[in-house]
Amino acid sequence: MTAGMMRVVSPGSACLLLSLPLLLLFWLGLQEQGGVGRGVEALLAPSFEDVSELLLYYAWWPRLTVALLAGGGLALAGVLMQQVLRNPLASPTTLGVASGANLALLAATLLAPGLLAAGREWVALAGGGLAVGLVFMLAWRRGLAPIVVVLAGLVVNLYLGALATALLLFNHEALSGLLIWGAGSLAQNGWDGATTLWPRLAIGAVGAWFLLRPLAVLELDDASAKSLGVSLVYLRFAGMGLAVFITASIVSVVGVIGFIGLAAPNIVRLAGARRLGERLLWGTLLGAVLLATTDLLLQLFTGVLPTLIPTGAVTGALGAPLLLWLIPRLKLQGNRAPQPAAVLANRHPVPGRLATRLVLGLLLAVGLGLLLGQGANGWYWLTPNEWNVMQWRLPRVLAAAASGLMLAIAGTLLQRLSANPMASPEVLGISGGCAIALILGIFLLPAPTSGVLVGIGTLGALAALLLLMALNRSSGFMPERLLLTGVAVSALFDAVRSVMLVGGDPRGQQVIAWLAGSTYYIDLTSALVVGMLAALLTLCTLPLTRWLDILPLGAATTRALGVELNRARLVLLVLVALLTACATLVVGPLSFIGLLAPHMARLLGLSRARQHLLGAALVGMLLMVLADWVGRQVISPYEIPAGLVASLIGGAYFMWGLRRL
Repeated sequence: MTAGMMRVVSPGSACLLLSLPLLLLFWLGLQEQGGVGRGVEALLAPSFEDVSELLLYYAWWPRLTVALLAGGGLALAGVLMQQVLRNPLASPTTLGVASGANLALLAATLLAPGLLAAGREWVALAGGGLAVGLVFMLAWRRGLAPIVVVLAGLVVNLYLGALATALLLFNHEALSGLLIWGAGSLAQNGWDGATTLWPRLAIGAVGAWFLLRPLAVLELDDASAKSLGVSLVYLRFAGMGLAVFITASIVSVVGVIGFIGLAAPNIVRLAGARRLGERLLWGTLLGAVLLATTDLLLQLFTGVLPTLIPTGAVTGALGAPLLLWLIPRLKLQGNRAPQPAAVLANRHPVPGRLATRLVLGLLLAVGLGLLLGQGANGWYWLTPNEWNVMQWRLPRVLAAAASGLMLAIAGTLLQRLSANPMASPEVLGISGGCAIALILGIFLLPAPTSGVLVGIGTLGALAALLLLMALNRSSGFMPERLLLTGVAVSALFDAVRSVMLVGGDPRGQQVIAWLAGSTYYIDLTSALVVGMLAALLTLCTLPLTRWLDILPLGAATTRALGVELNRARLVLLVLVALLTACATLVVGPLSFIGLLAPHMARLLGLSRARQHLLGAALVGMLLMVLADWVGRQVISPYEIPAGLVASLIGGAYFMWGLRRL
């Protein structure tokens, strides 16, 4: 349905049209159970001697009810968030609320299960509230500008996702049953979920009704709203608090359901619902219709599919294209991301001396990684009679250094190519595209070799890059739109990951470890291959430094200086794809080294392209080697994967960078 058609159709008509598939699927679902009449009879007066009627009463009807309640509640929360922030991309998932609630429930299950007895929704509310509070803190100085809010939501989502991955990695057996629930499962074994949800959502609906008039004032600018005597701070906190409460209540019952809170409010807005009351009413109804339709459609294919697919993962996969479609329609004037000049430092007077210090630091980190560790009796240095330990440490140090080198080079290429200091393989979704391809290859191919996986990962990274180029060519590769496209690709990656990990496949634990960036599975041969690939690809970038000095000057200047723009971009993007694929295969998709290393090299005063590349390469290797060593020692004899340690450091740096906008 195009935007022009949506403007002609009224919100009520749009809801009616979109409810027709729901009615059809409702009829088909009951036909499989013996017909509509028998389904209604099973709901009103079930026979406890008939198994099929028991299934209808305790499973099918409660599941449909929960889908309607959860979909309506998420849409209601999405409308409130979009109104409070004046941001059409705000939703429970894009702002990190759902991820925070999910992480809080996982942590409480492990560390304080007694809290769950007091009410799961309160634990979820605390986690969601802390997440949205962090987003507010990061974006407040820029007046909650749409682009900054979405970027803050992205990094908070990634950060909380990294912490959740760590919990799953170290407690896989204890939390394996929560994987399906956490991915958004609507399966019910009774009416408990519905009876838990409806009173809380009723409270949320009543609260939204009371806030209807005050929140409508937010459609004005801040100065006009203040002139009417409205306290914007209290009003925003009231609206967001209500939205977080609704989201937390839903997450505590069904887990994370992606993008219903984004889709429904935007569809009714496009259908002509301009006033807040209309959007609250029709958005809530449409959210219920969308989620129930998706779940009923999924149930039709349950017997055909080889594994159980959570409804939340499906809605996430469907929501990613919607987000890609919305990005060009988002007004970003006055909300630009930071420009390169904002992060440039003075040039270092003696770059060679600085490079020497970085090399010495890297050698020291390698020495620590190879020679210093913890054993049964505490810390010890490797002695000549313990050199057999080296066969385990050397591959890990080499793989960590090689992956740090490749991600740093890829991030530098992207930042100089796009003139966007917030660009990196992780943030733009290139690592996510590579990871989607790798996960599919691991699960669908019988015994893929490392070479095959590198090829598959490269194709996935190239596909993500081509998508970035296709969607952003018309806007001249505007930095904000590039970043938001990365948000959508990351959402699609999360959906694919959820589907693959909830099926109970024994390879799931290895995939979780790989996603966290563990170097545990690297042997010496593989490490040497990765190291040679990293060195070769780095050498390939050095002759291209002239392009990297010229491209940030703009298309007109680049052509005037005799550089064929399209060819230069294509060559550099192919290099980025290869570097990202090889590095992601080793340390997973969320290390943030591609963002952090180029920034640190700039801050050290390395601004010319060749100096910037070499400085970022040394910093990337240093950070990854240290991350691998710290991960092995901090909770010895257990390990924190190197990629996870790097993502926590890099995510904190990203937040610090946003806070300074």
